Amino acid sequence: MRIWFLIFVATPIVEMYLLIEVGGYIGAPWTIALVMLTAVIGITLLRRQGLATLTRGVTRLQQGEVPAQEMAEAILLGVAGALLLTPGFVTDAVGFALLTPGFRQRLIVRVLARMDLSASLRMDAGGAYPGTDRGAAPGVQSARRRSAGTTIEGDFESRP
Repeated sequence: MRIWFLIFVATPIVEMYLLIEVGGYIGAPWTIALVMLTAVIGITLLRRQGLATLTRGVTRLQQGEVPAQEMAEAILLGVAGALLLTPGFVTDAVGFALLTPGFRQRLIVRVLARMDLSASLRMDAGGAYPGTDRGAAPGVQSARRRSAGTTIEGDFESRP
């Protein structure tokens, strides 16, 4: 959680610093024009890649497959769009990186691998209530624990 706080605090400070520095070198009007130009180029690329991702997703749905990859790409494209519309050079750089298909693919693979590892670690660690049967809430027993005892086999008939 601290990393997100640091990112949200540091990003505007770094962006303001860079905008001031670039404005000092090339002038304020050119800096504003450069920020606007990166936003327009980014949104144009975003529209193309978004439509391509949507088309691939629809195709996979029509084939009866789950378009998980396309859904993950759509989320990252949405983040890229938000970053490209945010004034600044760092956010534009990250936004353009997310528009790069190869970078997006690698990021999705890493996040999914981390989620899979995280899920397996949670399953190995037990549930929310340590010390109880398979993490069940206190006072709740699993069916396996309740059925411990003598098992009687037999047949029955149901009569109306």
